Amino acid sequence: MTTEPSPGPGRRVLVTGGASGLGAAIVRALVAAGHDVAFTYRSSAEAAEGLVAELSASHPGRTVTARALDLADRDAVEAFCEDLEADDGFHGFVHNAGQSYDALAAMLDQDRAEAAMQVNFWSLTRLAKSLVRGMTRARAGRIVAIGSVAALRANPGNAAYAATKGALIAYCRTLAVESAKRGVTVNVIAPGFIDTGMMAPYAAYRATMERQIPAGRFARPEDVAALAAFLMGEGAAYITGAVLPVDGGLTAMMGVHRS
Repeated sequence: MTTEPSPGPGRRVLVTGGASGLGAAIVRALVAAGHDVAFTYRSSAEAAEGLVAELSASHPGRTVTARALDLADRDAVEAFCEDLEADDGFHGFVHNAGQSYDALAAMLDQDRAEAAMQVNFWSLTRLAKSLVRGMTRARAGRIVAIGSVAALRANPGNAAYAATKGALIAYCRTLAVESAKRGVTVNVIAPGFIDTGMMAPYAAYRATMERQIPAGRFARPEDVAALAAFLMGEGAAYITGAVLPVDGGLTAMMGVHRS
């Protein structure tokens, strides 16, 4: 799997939640692969500005921009999408931004569950609606959504979050079928546990969690970002409608084992 830098002007890719963690790794991988990248961030302006400066210096032939956008704010998303529709120049879209919410299935708070659904699912559908039209007209485009193994295997306390990612998967599969003949691919990456700041609340349990992963460790952000960059390239032109786990073998393993 290679992501060779393209010569000349880069194809533009939009990444949500690109200022830190997995999102920043995806932005770096896409720029290294020869793409121009526009990414959004919610509140980490300093990190976003630093990433733009870093990549502008290391890849002077590429254009990297950042814009504040709170995906939980439907009016802000709508205004952003109107700008996208006027622009009509994106080849790719990576929906990385996400919001977690942990609660037992019988104890869900509807407001908090709906807030997670807005960020994880509804914002994806609105952004994709704005971008896919230009892609189908160009008969070329790439959409990648970051899902989760939580949508593939049940885990106590993950009902709402898993539901948002399950909806994301179902939507992306349908969009993939609807847009395939027009040269657009739509795929979902389903990571397991990733070594980012989002895992900080689980630091006390990390060793126990890693022992249950066949690979014996959490994913590095770069492990997931490499696949996102590949799916944006020509080598992935015949891959669409796929849900691709990047989980160190977690979903391949039977949950009950002897040791």
